[in-house]
Amino acid sequence: MRQLPETDRDAIRLAQDPQFSRWLEQIIATGGCSNPVHLSGSTTTLDGTTGEILHHYDTRNEPGERLLVRCRNRRATICQACSRLHAGDTFHLVRAGLLGGKNIPTTVRHRPRLFVTLTAPSFGPVHRAGEPCRPRRGGRICEHGRSLGCGAVHAPDAPAVGQPLCPDCYDYTAHVLWHAHASKLWDRFVIDVRRRLASAAGHVQSRFADHARLSFARVAEYQKRAAVHVHAVVRLDGPAGPHDEPPAWATTHLLAHAVRVSARRVHVHTPHSPAVGELLLRWGEQIDARPLHANGDGPDDDAVAAYVAKYVTKGASETGAGLDHPLTTWADIATAPVRTHVRTLMRTCWRLGGLPEYEPLRLRAWTHTLGYRGHILTKSRAYSTTYAALRAERAHHHGHDDTPDSITERHWRYVGSGHTPGAALIAAGIADDLAESRQLGRETQREGEWR
Repeated sequence: MRQLPETDRDAIRLAQDPQFSRWLEQIIATGGCSNPVHLSGSTTTLDGTTGEILHHYDTRNEPGERLLVRCRNRRATICQACSRLHAGDTFHLVRAGLLGGKNIPTTVRHRPRLFVTLTAPSFGPVHRAGEPCRPRRGGRICEHGRSLGCGAVHAPDAPAVGQPLCPDCYDYTAHVLWHAHASKLWDRFVIDVRRRLASAAGHVQSRFADHARLSFARVAEYQKRAAVHVHAVVRLDGPAGPHDEPPAWATTHLLAHAVRVSARRVHVHTPHSPAVGELLLRWGEQIDARPLHANGDGPDDDAVAAYVAKYVTKGASETGAGLDHPLTTWADIATAPVRTHVRTLMRTCWRLGGLPEYEPLRLRAWTHTLGYRGHILTKSRAYSTTYAALRAERAHHHGHDDTPDSITERHWRYVGSGHTPGAALIAAGIADDLAESRQLGRETQREGEWR
């Protein structure tokens, strides 16, 4: 008799367990998380005045004496279920800053707002998609004997797209060091935009905060050439933030001009290195600052929010521009499932990380992201709501909020993570069902709006 695969046998074992229904409730509560955290412990809620026990929960009554909670990993390559939740939270976070809601007034929609894209500079010619690649350089040969022209029309998913025409000419050192300083470059960009706005309005630069406030939410995205570029929603408010109207001089045109000038002006110097020297790092030449208009004459607010949310769940491995886990040795780079171009960037990152002048950059710890060590999504404090507030709102919706005037005692410890093969199969099915249910709900809502 043919034996069932291990996954099927494990799924049957779980289904026959007397506590299967409760275990299934936990899986559903995690949204079908593919790598849940296992906790053991208890929570006791006491009346703050009388000391009476209002509620007590203990995992000793749970299957395996443990509670499963979401891993909350944003990367779709790690956990599809949690990445969908994170994308949804990001959508609402960005959307609230565009249209209001989540304690943000709806008047923000009428403020000066831009959708800004800043790119990395060129580190050497690479193959491009969607048009004749590099037809004007047909007769040029680099010093390494390679052609600097390419007349092919590459499909967007062609393996050649993003790859250097000559790897020996490509400036891998500058690429890695630009990544390592990209967050600092953004910070200087924001500071310079504030200064330019203040000067244009006739105010002392250091007193900008007394007249207006610049808020933003930005997401980093890896391009095909494995270089990060930035998408950001930028908004101009009054000095108190979203609840305060901006001054009369604060216009979309003025904000767009300040953004373009600052993006071309700001720079960062790398630490001096005997082996590399000192590099001057800037944003790339491709700078886009599109106004977001309340009357619909511009990019749609919901589309912008969805666009940002889509990229925040992408890991480096999904874009082919790195890995979603750190590398611990030089040998790990040779076995990493990446393209030759990315592998060379990793090796450059590791080598530079061994130089004492670059030690503060922690390049070896960030080799898997090619030296980029910023967050995928960052926002200014006053832009909109926070992930923590969205999670608290969700907990309140499900009835998990704390009772007023109570004291809660928590005693928890980590006891493991992940699923057995059968549990993983069941969890994946639940995650797909929940995703399909949400999609049907959205379609039903849209149909109702059209009617």
